[in-house]
Amino acid sequence: MIRPVALVTGGSRGIGLGIAVELAKSGFDLAINGRREPKADSVREAVAAIESAGASCLYARADIADLDGHDAMLDLIRERYGRLDTLINNAGVAPTERADLLEATPESFDRLISINLRGPYFLTQRVCRWMREQRETDDTMRAAVVFVTSVSATMVSTNRGEYCVSKAGLAMASQLFAARMGELAVPVYEVRPGVIKTDMTAGVTEKYDALFADGAAIEQRWGTPGDVGRVVAALARGDLPYATGQAIMVDGGLAVPRL
Repeated sequence: MIRPVALVTGGSRGIGLGIAVELAKSGFDLAINGRREPKADSVREAVAAIESAGASCLYARADIADLDGHDAMLDLIRERYGRLDTLINNAGVAPTERADLLEATPESFDRLISINLRGPYFLTQRVCRWMREQRETDDTMRAAVVFVTSVSATMVSTNRGEYCVSKAGLAMASQLFAARMGELAVPVYEVRPGVIKTDMTAGVTEKYDALFADGAAIEQRWGTPGDVGRVVAALARGDLPYATGQAIMVDGGLAVPRL
């Protein structure tokens, strides 16, 4: 039996690794992407975690912001697996410094847009072209694309406006690709995590501990990479049919309006 293959950008740590492990448990082989050296201990540990879940794993080093590197990364996947069934756009960064909206710099804005929005947008374009090619020879192929965004796509943080703008743009990208890929029966989804316990949020632990204690979310706890991973895996498996173009909240009820 041919195993489906998924590419998870930013898949060697945090939410991306949580997604990759859950996909491995669901019968996918994995290609994970990151910017660190393949021999880095953290990369080796990530690959081992994925393989221990029963999958083959390829680490494809690339900077998602570097459009010229996309083809090389996809060529590695072609060479290893000969196919790509699922793309998980997860790679993303926070501002180097949380700056007030009136003080934020163009350099910070450009960095986040390049990594969080421009890179995934054009990687998805390339992958969707490849999916179209695969459909031409195998109309039974079950493909999917998932954009991992954030509750910040709609919830305002005035000390990281560039992050919010990048995620809002990615939310629209998910709907655009859903509309375009509909004729090929390739569903495209958006997953919006809330406050997830990762190295990216380590610097604001006290802030969010206090917010949870004060009832900021309905479920008064941090989310985990596994929480997001299980939702993404369900989408990749096709467990939520007839739902293309939808945004799935994985935020413990953080964004639910309450009186």
